[in-house]
Amino acid sequence: MDFRKFMQEHTVVFDGAFGTMLQKDGQPTGTVPERLNLTDPERIARIHRAYAQAGADVITANTFGANEKKLGSREECGRAVRAAVAIAREAAEGRFVALDIGPIGQLLEPMGTLTFDEAYDIFAHVVEAGKDADLILIETMADLAELKAALLAAREHSDLPVLCSMTFEQSGRTFTGCAAACFALTASPLADAIGVNCSLGPAQLLPVVEEIARWTDKPLLVQANAGLPDADMHYDVTAEEFTKAYRAFLKRGVRIVGGCCGTTPDYIRGLRALADKTKPVSRSRRRRAAVCSATRLVPLDGVRVIGERINPTGKKAMKQALLEENYEYVQRQAIEQAEAGADILDVNAGLPEIDERAVLVRLVREVQAVCDLPLQIDCGKADAIEAALRRTAGKAIVNSVNGEDRVLDAVLPVAAKYGAAVVGLTMDERGIPKTAKERVAIADKIVARARTYGIPAEDVYIDCLTLTVSAEQAQARETLEAIRAVKKRYPVKTVLGVSNISFGLPNRQIVNTAFLTAALFAGLDLPILNPNVPENMQAVAAFRALSGQDKNCAAYTETYGNVQVTSSVLSKNAAPAATPADGSDGEQIFRCIRKGMPEAAAVCEKLLDSLPPLQVIDEYLIPALNAVGDAYEKGTLFLPQLIAAADSAKLCFDAVKKRLPAGGAERGTIVLATVKGDIHDIGKNIVRTVLENYGYKVIDLGKNVPPETVAEACERGGVRLCGLSALMTTTVPAMEETIRLLRERCPACRVMVGGAVLNEDYARKIGADWYCKDANVSAKVAQFVFENGAPVPALR
Repeated sequence: MDFRKFMQEHTVVFDGAFGTMLQKDGQPTGTVPERLNLTDPERIARIHRAYAQAGADVITANTFGANEKKLGSREECGRAVRAAVAIAREAAEGRFVALDIGPIGQLLEPMGTLTFDEAYDIFAHVVEAGKDADLILIETMADLAELKAALLAAREHSDLPVLCSMTFEQSGRTFTGCAAACFALTASPLADAIGVNCSLGPAQLLPVVEEIARWTDKPLLVQANAGLPDADMHYDVTAEEFTKAYRAFLKRGVRIVGGCCGTTPDYIRGLRALADKTKPVSRSRRRRAAVCSATRLVPLDGVRVIGERINPTGKKAMKQALLEENYEYVQRQAIEQAEAGADILDVNAGLPEIDERAVLVRLVREVQAVCDLPLQIDCGKADAIEAALRRTAGKAIVNSVNGEDRVLDAVLPVAAKYGAAVVGLTMDERGIPKTAKERVAIADKIVARARTYGIPAEDVYIDCLTLTVSAEQAQARETLEAIRAVKKRYPVKTVLGVSNISFGLPNRQIVNTAFLTAALFAGLDLPILNPNVPENMQAVAAFRALSGQDKNCAAYTETYGNVQVTSSVLSKNAAPAATPADGSDGEQIFRCIRKGMPEAAAVCEKLLDSLPPLQVIDEYLIPALNAVGDAYEKGTLFLPQLIAAADSAKLCFDAVKKRLPAGGAERGTIVLATVKGDIHDIGKNIVRTVLENYGYKVIDLGKNVPPETVAEACERGGVRLCGLSALMTTTVPAMEETIRLLRERCPACRVMVGGAVLNEDYARKIGADWYCKDANVSAKVAQFVFENGAPVPALR
């Protein structure tokens, strides 16, 4: 039976939690679940049969954590995956079998050290090993880049249907900050169905599912937790309540239902009964143009500015930066454009002296590391475009295609594969037409050809092209007329490189501003310009106010209500305006750390020339990190930015240490460990990075650490603070035993704990001093313990 067809005609019922059932079945503490496929296949088969008998249409193979990083080798991973699929196939008794793929357990760049290509390769091996399944389920993802690597591996190494889900918090974001809408826009082109699983109960997930539904046409999947666990790991939503809550999902057109943590066959039995008596509901949505990064959605519901500065054409400093591989300069340009009001950033590596494909990929990586704006991939080479799109976390724009058949047929399939929007230049092999009518005819061809590749009109942005008015004055009017005609004819967006109009003229900004204003009123949606030029952004702000896009002129008033407007245009006898000061070294270092910029170290060196090292730490570095932490807590910064800021601060601490005697800048020693039986250390590694970059010495004992080893390390070093991590419910007893041993052997050592399976009540029950829900809290605990920082309420 074909799963895609089955999904179109039925409400599909998946099985429920596997770890919960293993625990009920007496899984020994410390056992890696995927190894049981080889050592105790009957235990695995019993769980599968229980879910099959409860009415599940799909049995999920026990492969969630089966990858070479967690199992130790590629060979063992392959054996575990093949065995898991075979066990599920036999136990499923004719039902569909899903190859289950979870996170690798390590952070991808720029948050971690795992590269996109390495992640892709790991996932590809799992997909190939699980080729005998009926479908692929990629689940519990939190990082959009990692999800994209898994989706591409599945698509490019298998013909099986691919479903994917991410795990969201109450805020509607994953723990890395990925927004539900950004997930939907990025995953939909690569998956057959998308949705949510884990972390929350069904009632809490409903708003997240509604937001995803606004941005995708794909079937929706929901596998909620049975609520939240108490201190005894009993979940607070019963099977009856769970089934009742799922009615709301089915009414909204959700087609795939199942359970995650805390659910059992009783929950699936209830979903089966609900699905059998509920007719599938068809969904409809109003398609809207939008692009996104992992954390920022930019709906194209008004004028949006594309920043043009990361482009070597006509920009000597950028050209030199690319030739010298000076990516700090590139990052500064990205940050400055974002701060000036750009909504999207153009990235271009078009220099004959460099490897355009390799440099374009590097540009994407470096810009995404410091800036959360969506990207426009500015390139005409299909292979370079694809390489950049693969590594773009979000939905990008491809700039560009034109009316030439060879260009359309080379680039449009790439844009369609990744769900990117595409800019269509109204020119062809004959060049740029002289009349608006001819340009509109080329736009017709581009829109029609894009449709044949599955690219809808709202993802086509037409560039009616600008010629310099100094050479061909009539062309300015033709461009404006072409914009008006295209907007009347199609539901497309229009884009234009504005500054070309004034080439060869003095005081070019005068002409640029006038033409930009005229183009906006003609229907220009996406001006490509330099947002650092005040007149450009003033013209855009004024248009938004005059056109009604800026309701009640609120944004205009907020931006310009209390400032003196400056001009970059010089009259014949005027002196150049003074260059605004960049601020004091203290202000600069705060900004550099806030933005995660490597040049923070150079600024720190300047401070150290005039201030004692410890004063630099206390008055500049720690306050800057604390401000970043506060923004993280408020939800205005997310995990990638938190880690980038910590990395930037570490460069400063390294500079400080060089000015002190050995160990002079050390703020305290902390022992960290993932407890015995648990091989998941991604959370611990994040905490280590942040604590080290606050200046603490961290003794990282690794993962699967016995209680005796933790106690010995703390006792030997006279350690005052120990951090323990656990991700699996089955390993929390090992955490409790570790804390008990620490109390006996190191009574002065305080203990903080964290991990997805913990909460304050559970942490209190096992004897911890603090429960740290994230790395930021762990830093506050460390400051309290070692430096009499602000009190952090203890659990006991």
